[in-house]
Amino acid sequence: MSDSTANMASPTVSPLVSQLIQHIQQQPQQRITFADYMDWVLYQPGGYYSDRPGIGPTATPQGQTAGDFVTSPHLCADFGELLAVQLIEMWERLDRPEPFQIVEMGAGHGLLAVDILRYLSREAPDMVLDYQILERSPGLQRSQQQQLKTGLDPQLLENVHWQTWEDLSDQSITGCFLSNELVDAFPVHLVEVQGAERQLLELYVQCNDAGFGWVLGELSQAALAEYFERFALPLEAYAEGYRTEVNLAAQSWMEQVARKLKRGYCLTIDYGYKAERYYQASRRGGTLQCYFRHRFHDDPLVNVGKQDITAHVNFTALEQWGEAAGLETLGFTQQGLFLMALGLGDRLQSLASDATDIRAVGHMMHRREQLHGLMNPMGLGNFGVLLQAKGLRDHERSHPLQGLVVPPLGG
Repeated sequence: MSDSTANMASPTVSPLVSQLIQHIQQQPQQRITFADYMDWVLYQPGGYYSDRPGIGPTATPQGQTAGDFVTSPHLCADFGELLAVQLIEMWERLDRPEPFQIVEMGAGHGLLAVDILRYLSREAPDMVLDYQILERSPGLQRSQQQQLKTGLDPQLLENVHWQTWEDLSDQSITGCFLSNELVDAFPVHLVEVQGAERQLLELYVQCNDAGFGWVLGELSQAALAEYFERFALPLEAYAEGYRTEVNLAAQSWMEQVARKLKRGYCLTIDYGYKAERYYQASRRGGTLQCYFRHRFHDDPLVNVGKQDITAHVNFTALEQWGEAAGLETLGFTQQGLFLMALGLGDRLQSLASDATDIRAVGHMMHRREQLHGLMNPMGLGNFGVLLQAKGLRDHERSHPLQGLVVPPLGG
């Protein structure tokens, strides 16, 4: 990660940057935590997810790539359809509640919702469905509404509602909370190990006439030190300058899911590791990444409001925080294994291998490429899948869910 400041001497400064500078200068020490900075540049008006959600392989009229990254739903409808297979089993395990409520948190451009809803209407026509979308980004919410309006039958669209967390009463959801690549975009704190005594300090963002830059200081809250104690991460094992992230926002999110869920499941898909792998001593630069036009780098102080910023997910933290809030951990696995257990392998085998028409062969090869992309162990297939539950009866947990009928990962 670069420690250089971002040049702010350009003739035009965006309203977002101007407001952020003012926000920093108004603080007692004229600095903010990186979590505060990340929230501003991603979610405030004019931020990346507010006005410029560059998700997907979008092409400009000049033929250039305008998107910044792609997610599994962009590859093919199979990802959503296979998740729908798991959702049908959940519905049946819960004795087919009416309605079966699916709450998708952070729905991107709405592609996953369209694929899930189409499959459920076709394969589970008896399901009384209530599909709720929680989306913080106004720009993405508009995109979702247009995508679903275009892609769904009007009668099916009547089952979809956009909500806020405040709209959901406690203990009100019977069904499944679902997220795909959501937690990695939560604002994170940056910390660094310094000195012979391996003191834990926090990285703050400051600004001056030259731009934004880093400054080290004391921890902004005791929860950061407690985090390392909770997961038995010995600071003395880290080298001078070891830098990493702490996602405290994920704890309040996990607690909120547990509070709103009355009975059912939470399905979280994202890239990340268990704690011992995430915070291994050799990963001394952390996992923070920035995505700009399908290229990634590690300097979050440039392209302010115009690039995505993410950090990997500590799945051990989600498990422990969920359990403390009343969720039961059912299993953790990889996306590739999860989708194979739900029928991805059968879809691959069903592709004709004896096609002779060149267009048929081309279609088959393209389909194979799409399906292999979902389970590629060097990419999307290595994403983590965490399944948690609440309020299950004995017969509802007597057998593992279909997606977990594979050996769980050890770390």
